[in-house]
Amino acid sequence: MHDPYAVLGVSKDADEKQIKSAFRKLAKRFHPDQNKDNPKAKERFAEVNAAYEIVGDKTKRRQFDNGEIDAEGKERFQGFAGGNPFEGMRRGGGGGQFTGAEDILSQMFGQMGGGGDPFGRAGGGFAGAGMGGSGMGGGRARAGQGGPPKGEDRKIALTVHLKDLALGKAPVRLGTDRTVNVTIPPEPDDGQVVRLKGQGKEGPAGPGDALIALSIAPHSQFQREGANLRTHVPVDLRTAVLGGKIRVPTLTGAVALTIPEWSSSGDVFRVRGKGLPARSGGHGDILAVLSLRLPDEKDQALIDLFAQEEPTAA
Repeated sequence: MHDPYAVLGVSKDADEKQIKSAFRKLAKRFHPDQNKDNPKAKERFAEVNAAYEIVGDKTKRRQFDNGEIDAEGKERFQGFAGGNPFEGMRRGGGGGQFTGAEDILSQMFGQMGGGGDPFGRAGGGFAGAGMGGSGMGGGRARAGQGGPPKGEDRKIALTVHLKDLALGKAPVRLGTDRTVNVTIPPEPDDGQVVRLKGQGKEGPAGPGDALIALSIAPHSQFQREGANLRTHVPVDLRTAVLGGKIRVPTLTGAVALTIPEWSSSGDVFRVRGKGLPARSGGHGDILAVLSLRLPDEKDQALIDLFAQEEPTAA
């Protein structure tokens, strides 16, 4: 934005009354409701409002005159990492007696009778509209509404592993010198985007967001089925026939599972609560699929046993 004094057309030694009078005249002149055929009126109206937020506030005017903040209210040479430079404006700054632009505009246009939002949005005029919400402040921070835009969004592809899904978070690098943890929702879809607000690139109206596209890495032992994890577990012939305990892997270590006698290859058994976080709360299960395994060495007795049985004719 240009020098706020120049935008309002006042000198740097103008008093509070002169500044307020200049703002009222310009706001009335460029109000979009009065300039429906002038597409640039919105932009000029927002610029006038932003200028008044600086020089109409005693604290911010002093900071600007001393070079502590710039024409957009940002601290000079210090940046504004993680914050919105317009936050102080929305709160009205430190000047307790400062009459904000919102109050003046409400007085000027609040009784217009059906007068709409100065940026052409539906839902009425200024009455009750906060500077950072659907009123003036929020409008300046959004592109396409006559004010300075927020910074660009960061678009980041993040590969996450089952251990990350189990923890519900994963580290992601932002830029070259900062790493943060991103919260992973339960049962995410491959390619799902998680938004980190305020973690994007800096812009005139504050930082954009970080858009994290999740890519679920395959696992050598488990197949993900929602919150459940399917895995194949070898079982020897003796245990399959007589029943007994088998070892089932989980993400936190193997557990013992008892299977009944005469269990077949392909049978599925559940180890409850050892899966991933579920959308409905709690955790899913481990689905243990039996895979029959013969002994590593030939068992002659077993061979003789089956050799005694005559195959049934087809």
